[in-house]
Amino acid sequence: MKSLITRLSQALLLGSLSITTAGAAVPADLEQDAIWYGVAYYDEYMPYDRLDKDIAMMKAAGINVVRIGESTWGTMEPREGEFDFSHLDRVLDAMHKAGIRVIIGTPTYAIPAWMAKRYPDVLATTAAGQNKYGTRQNMDITNPDFRRLAERMIRAMLAHVSDHPAIIGYQVDNETKHYNTSGKQVQQGFVNYLKEKFSSLDAMNDAYGLNYWSNRINSWEEFPEVHESVYTSPVTSINGSVTAAFAAYQRSLVTEYLAWQADIVNEYKKTGQFVTQNFDLDWRGYSYGIQSSVDHFEAAQAMDIAGVDIYHPGQNQLTGAEIALGGDLSRSMKNGQNYFVIETQAQGFPQWTPYPGQLTLQALSHVASGANMVAYWHWASTHNAIETYWKGLLSQDYAENPTYLEAKQIGNKLASLGDNITSLDKQNDVAILFSNEALTAFNEFSFGWGAQQKYNDVLRPFYDSLYRANIETDFLDPSNFADKAENYKLIIIPALYSADDNVLNAIADYVENGGHIVTTFKTGFTDENVKVRHSTQPGGLSEVLGVTYSQFVHPERASLKTEMMNQETADEPLKWWMELVTAQQADVLATYSHPVWKDYAAVTRNQFGKGSATYVATMPTDAQIDAILSSAAATAGLTRSENRFPVVEKNAVNQKGKALRFLFNYSENTVSATISGIEGKELLSGEAIANQKTLSLAPWGVAIIEVTN
Repeated sequence: MKSLITRLSQALLLGSLSITTAGAAVPADLEQDAIWYGVAYYDEYMPYDRLDKDIAMMKAAGINVVRIGESTWGTMEPREGEFDFSHLDRVLDAMHKAGIRVIIGTPTYAIPAWMAKRYPDVLATTAAGQNKYGTRQNMDITNPDFRRLAERMIRAMLAHVSDHPAIIGYQVDNETKHYNTSGKQVQQGFVNYLKEKFSSLDAMNDAYGLNYWSNRINSWEEFPEVHESVYTSPVTSINGSVTAAFAAYQRSLVTEYLAWQADIVNEYKKTGQFVTQNFDLDWRGYSYGIQSSVDHFEAAQAMDIAGVDIYHPGQNQLTGAEIALGGDLSRSMKNGQNYFVIETQAQGFPQWTPYPGQLTLQALSHVASGANMVAYWHWASTHNAIETYWKGLLSQDYAENPTYLEAKQIGNKLASLGDNITSLDKQNDVAILFSNEALTAFNEFSFGWGAQQKYNDVLRPFYDSLYRANIETDFLDPSNFADKAENYKLIIIPALYSADDNVLNAIADYVENGGHIVTTFKTGFTDENVKVRHSTQPGGLSEVLGVTYSQFVHPERASLKTEMMNQETADEPLKWWMELVTAQQADVLATYSHPVWKDYAAVTRNQFGKGSATYVATMPTDAQIDAILSSAAATAGLTRSENRFPVVEKNAVNQKGKALRFLFNYSENTVSATISGIEGKELLSGEAIANQKTLSLAPWGVAIIEVTN
């Protein structure tokens, strides 16, 4: 077998780190007869021996899976080459005896102190300089010493535990990203990546416009270092094409790194076991949007099952939108396959401590989106270090508390519902096309110098509007758009700022063949190299959209003049950006209410072939987006639910072929949910549903109807 370190070295030299190998199918004998309900558990953190007590409390709460191992490399290898797996052994043995399944995580996201001391180059160099030891995820994931030591650790651990009957699967690394690594080896890898991408230096200079400000590169040896950083500054290039290319290369490092780990684990994995990863989302104090540092769809290919960490606002700020977003994205990573919520909050931060009923609402919301596992970070709160006030299911006294007591009720409900709510199949008519390339490029330029808005600030309001209207959604990215688009009646395309001609042509074909799109400002503006198209804007889609523009402004005293919405909504001030659009063939649905820009179109719709293309040339308010998408949904012939937020409705088919309708009340008031036209049984109460128009939902309440008609 070729050394995996050798493979890494060759890949860095060639600059070819993208992994396109398809992941293995979910093991055939991984059929679940109930939702896996779990926690992360660390015997290493405990202040005293309470393993038996913890397991008894887990069993009482219906906990049937735990995740261990991924956070404690320094405990398992306290000195280089000296391994101690005693904590793993005792937890595995005790969990197996209790009938609780175990997921083992590779402990590579937090390096031990001896590694940083003996191999200082393992610490990543970023735009801010070289990292210091102390925090997690501070290493260079391409560093040969790190890879060598990580491989030895993984193999030693798996050789020790892989025959244990408690293990059902493995998690590789933890919330993996590139961590802004940009040291010498990464810089050389990037140059090699560009050599492979372009036929010549002249081709690269032209594609990236490097004649500007004397940025032209006349020999590969003089290529300057690039530091494109999601989290830190400064960047060292004024050229957005170069920094976007470097960001894409950094993301490819993550894809390769996770596939590298999965390859190792697959050598030890037994029949029926799985490999997963707990991908996380863009972070705004909670899970917010598309992850800037990972190509999720690419990286997920090496996994048997997609896993995700989803954290969200709580108490009166709880809406469920982040639960739905994370679930829709994770389900879409693997072509609609069920996924695992590997981490979500139990108590979490003080502002997240759930009101009575919210923990149940949250857990079943994950399930309704297609999750086959819901697991909390973590079992027990720690007594020191950075996450002291990020509380687990238990507080620091490890005694029962209201959140734990509600978790007991949830565990019992999940067990009793069994395969009625497991491995749900979801078929949606609407998708959102997102793009990591567009995200990077848009974030570079946004709405001009000094603008703070990012790509996710555009995507989220459109996603949230669909969520509020109970229009369930999948996600597409450019890699699968052409193959998957025809499955959807309506596709939303927010700020597709950077895209190649193939993607734009696929969008045009989709509309011409009868599909419907809603796309926004800046779509098609630049090519795949973030070079502004010199054709008429919207670049590559002007004919499809039936509009043109060449100027844009920031809104000042501007709102909408339209019959699509009521006057109060139309009068709300527009945000951030206005393109001065002229309709060529398109129908004008809204113009600008403005003393100067009143003759320009703000929202248009064009019939193109058998389909329609709606263009939104400005950033509307939430209520305005609601009206625009409602109009587009009607044009696309979507069947709409009568329920609106705070009643959230989700639909699925279970593995018995029975249709399910989930109804959630995301408010502190009792509400009525519309259920006219269906008959069946409410699974939580066992009550029959027949000839009813509405169902009463208690504050933060849930109903699951098995439909029989």
